Amino acid sequence: MLTDQHIAADSLAKSIRLLVLDVDGVLTDGGLYYDSTGLAMKRFDSQDGNGIKMLQGCGVEVAVISGMNAPCVKRRLEALGIGTYHGGAQYKTRLLETMRVERRLTWNEIAYVGDEWVDLAAMAKVGLPIAVANARPEVKERALYVTKASGGHGAVREVTDWILRCKGLMDSLLEEWIQRV
Repeated sequence: MLTDQHIAADSLAKSIRLLVLDVDGVLTDGGLYYDSTGLAMKRFDSQDGNGIKMLQGCGVEVAVISGMNAPCVKRRLEALGIGTYHGGAQYKTRLLETMRVERRLTWNEIAYVGDEWVDLAAMAKVGLPIAVANARPEVKERALYVTKASGGHGAVREVTDWILRCKGLMDSLLEEWIQRV
């Protein structure tokens, strides 16, 4: 059964023009792996990447704001064609405000996916706050949409598919992929 919150979230998803993602706990499982030289490594889900590319192909920009700044994240985002990446960000809402103004967006045209307390202020600003399944309880309480999948395990793909469905684009995209030669 659809609740009023689900209906409101679906309606907001139709107007999203910018999807902003956190990294640790959203694009990754939140684990921090270090090699013997101290270099950080992270695991990314390839299906999340495909969903990001599909969303971008339909005109929705994807940006990333992370509290940590790791070279492996920059490399992954470059491979996905994500041009807006703010690593080592302590004040995510300031960056969101700059992105909103530069792109001439309303808050209701921006979605933010988070998992931790550091994401709460950003989630409070945007029209569509989203939490992943493994998010802190306080983050889930403040989200209009909570994924079934955990961060780093398909949560971002779930979000991108949901936005594409709400925009009425999923069936035509699927048919396009089936018809590829």
